[in-house]
Amino acid sequence: MPQIEMSAPLSALDDLGRPVNFGWARAPVFQYSASLIHRGTAGITESDRYIIFSSTHLLIFEVLDGGYLGYIGISIISLKDKKRSTQYYIIPFSMGSFELPGSSETGSIRIQQKKSIVGFIVMDGGVRIIKVDIPKFGHHRHLRGEVVLSPPPAAESMVTHMPWRRGQKAFCLSRRSPWYVAEGVMQFGTAELIFTRGNAWGIFDWNRGVRPRSDVRYWASACGQSGDLQVGFSVGYGSADASMGTENAFFVNGKLHKLDQVTFHISPSSWLLPWHFTSNDNRMEMTFIPHQERFEHNRMFLHTLKRRQVIGSFSGKVVLDGGGELLFKDITGVAERRKTRF
Repeated sequence: MPQIEMSAPLSALDDLGRPVNFGWARAPVFQYSASLIHRGTAGITESDRYIIFSSTHLLIFEVLDGGYLGYIGISIISLKDKKRSTQYYIIPFSMGSFELPGSSETGSIRIQQKKSIVGFIVMDGGVRIIKVDIPKFGHHRHLRGEVVLSPPPAAESMVTHMPWRRGQKAFCLSRRSPWYVAEGVMQFGTAELIFTRGNAWGIFDWNRGVRPRSDVRYWASACGQSGDLQVGFSVGYGSADASMGTENAFFVNGKLHKLDQVTFHISPSSWLLPWHFTSNDNRMEMTFIPHQERFEHNRMFLHTLKRRQVIGSFSGKVVLDGGGELLFKDITGVAERRKTRF
């Protein structure tokens, strides 16, 4: 089945809450509203995640509302000495209480747990601001500051709307934008984590949908500078039916170059050995050199979420839509496998 590109606004759900209009787009054209879903809030999964990094640190900010299991997660990872600090807030029966917006283009998020505050603010022109104030983060150090994420002019995103192979009412609506320029400062104890234009980048990962009983997903993304070009990519696959639109794309200065299927070749003996990525259309080939890996395991009653994530650098080549070949080297990013069961 050929991939179906959508360009005009259309609904991701019909009047009965059933997913319709599957495919992919370069902009958030799929209109979503959780109020249309008749299955109930326990089956809805919504998340916003930001990954920002400089030459010295990588930070992950995530808010996830999984119905029975909700959490806010923040991680600070040193790319130099491999030290990591992580803070999680587990919220039982979140059930839509985070009030995550139905659009990836509008609506801000502010969540407070006691004295800790995490905020994602959407500004005009696609600019986003991450604000954090956590008095006792990790080893009782204060984490406080803000980072501004700015998109390149006329940037495009990898937007997909997929059904699941199992479950007629389950679907996954996603947007991936691996091209932000990051600027700001995070005060972490006595250390300052500084993000400056041209040396720091950001990735936005947005997901809304109704999950099946179980799911396994692979995803990798990176962003950085290759010569005088800003490059990035988002690739992945899993249990969802991607026949009408895969989630794979390469970006140059924010412009999307669509790929078909991408396969992750991972050594069964160790995830810290080099990975290889290939595409069935022979347009992308790259190697991933892992730097460190981290594990997450969150559980609430029968709902479990396991994530194995590897951080490192990507190098390779890609054939762009116009036929030209682009080489890139040592672009920082992440690769992961995520398992959920309900």
